[in-house]
Amino acid sequence: MAGAVPGLTAMQPHHSAPLGKIAVAAQDSAQRDRAQALAQQLGTHCVEPGQAHAPPAVQALLWVGADALSLQAVAAGGRSPGPISVDFGGAAMRHRRRGGQNELLGKAVGIGKKPALAVLDATAGLGRDSFVLADLGCAVVLAEREPVVLALLDDGLERAARAEDAWLNRVAGRMTLHHGEASTLTAAVLNTLDVIYLDPMFPERDKSAAVKKEMALFQTLFAGGTTADDAAQLLDWALGCDVARVVVKRPLRAPCLTLQQPSHTIAGKAVRYDVYVLRSLR
Repeated sequence: MAGAVPGLTAMQPHHSAPLGKIAVAAQDSAQRDRAQALAQQLGTHCVEPGQAHAPPAVQALLWVGADALSLQAVAAGGRSPGPISVDFGGAAMRHRRRGGQNELLGKAVGIGKKPALAVLDATAGLGRDSFVLADLGCAVVLAEREPVVLALLDDGLERAARAEDAWLNRVAGRMTLHHGEASTLTAAVLNTLDVIYLDPMFPERDKSAAVKKEMALFQTLFAGGTTADDAAQLLDWALGCDVARVVVKRPLRAPCLTLQQPSHTIAGKAVRYDVYVLRSLR
C-alpha cells in the first residue's frame, strides 16, 4: 500500500466519526508520508515518529505500519489492549471457517436456495461476517460510514487481494466496499441484491461480562454513532428495499429491533438471526 490509503481520497467524514479522539501515527520514519496523507484525508492530525505523547484529547492512534494499518487505544501509563486490525487471512478468521456460527449465518441468508447470492452487509464494521459470507460463495457489498473503520477495511481488503494465497484472493474478490451509509447505494446496486444483512452494535453488556477489546474501544470512540433508533430506521429502510429477505443479527435474548416480528429465527448459543422473508430466493 503506497501513498494514500485506497478509496479514501474523495470520502467525506461522517458526522459521528470522533476524529478529534483519534490521531494517525507512523510506526517508523519510512511510513511518515503515508501517515501524513491518511491524517489529511481523515481530517485529523498526525503524530510524528518518536513523539513521546499523543495530544491530550486523543484516545486512540491509527498506526500506519509497513505490514498493516491498526487502531490502538491510548491508555494512561502506556498500557492498553493490543491493536485492532483487519486481517482476513489471520488465524482467527481461518479458525472461524470451521465454526458452527458460519452454518447458522449461511442458513439465515439462504445459502443453497440460489447460486451466488448477492448480499449487502449494511453495518460492515470490521468485515468478519462479510468475509464469512463471501467465503460461503456470496457476492458481498460492505457498507460502512465511519472513516476510521473504512480505512481499516480498505487496508485489510487490499492486503487480502495481494496475498500469496489463492483462497484469500478469491474470497476478497467477492467483496466490494461502499464508503458511506447503506442507504446511499445507487439503485443500480440495490437492484442486484438478494439479501440485506444487519448487525447493529450490540447493547453494552453487564459490567460483570467480559467485553472484547474492539467492542470496548468502539463503544468509547463511536459513542452516539449508532443508536437503537438508528438501527430500527435502518431495518425499516431495508424492509422497504426490493430484496428477498432481510437478516438481523441480535444477542440471543435481546428484543427485536422493531415491533415487526421476523418470519422466523435461527438461534445459536450466544446470538440469533431474525429473518424477514419478503419473497422467495428461488
